[in-house]
Amino acid sequence: MLLELNHIFKWVTTGGRRIFLLKDINFKVEEGEFISIMGPSGSGKSTLLNVIGMLDTFNEGEYTFLDTPVHQMKEKHRANLYKEYIGFVFQAYHLIDELTVYENIETPLLYKKIKSSERKALVADMLDRFNIVGKKDLFPSQLSGGQQQLVGIARALIGKPKLILADEPTGNLNSKQGEEIMELFKELNKDGVTIIQATHSETNAAYGNRILNLLDGGWVKS
Repeated sequence: MLLELNHIFKWVTTGGRRIFLLKDINFKVEEGEFISIMGPSGSGKSTLLNVIGMLDTFNEGEYTFLDTPVHQMKEKHRANLYKEYIGFVFQAYHLIDELTVYENIETPLLYKKIKSSERKALVADMLDRFNIVGKKDLFPSQLSGGQQQLVGIARALIGKPKLILADEPTGNLNSKQGEEIMELFKELNKDGVTIIQATHSETNAAYGNRILNLLDGGWVKS
């Protein structure tokens, strides 16, 4: 088992009322799965990915990742865990504006204390794979949305994560680029990487071996 969520609730309180972002989420993920989570905007897809990715906490419930009880961990230890095992592909890129394309892609390797010569080789491989060698010295603001997305994906993959969390991963790409990214995810999944994607696209969702639907923060029973 890669991860398990038990009775996860997350809410915000406004005007003395609880607004539930996630309610009673139970979710088990085996290593090597490719899971698509669908649902309208505001259904809780991004919140759920952020909880799984340990970027966001929750109010109630238990979360176990690789037999480690995440809900009992201090923030620093959680951060170490996700940097080691999880790669994120965000719709909003989250690139670091002050760093070049090369430096953005290299960032996850710095956390892993990989030596310089190996980092160079890994980054060169990613630049090549995504056809962005010519962009390596540019800053995010000098790139198109599609190019920024490719840099974000390269950065997510470079650390060879066990789990990739993808939030609308092709949202800013043209259809050809989008298809290439989904095919790349399919290849990675064949190699044993677990993928959980949140998507509006039925075409993208179909790449998953399980499709789950969220509505108002809870699973829709199929």
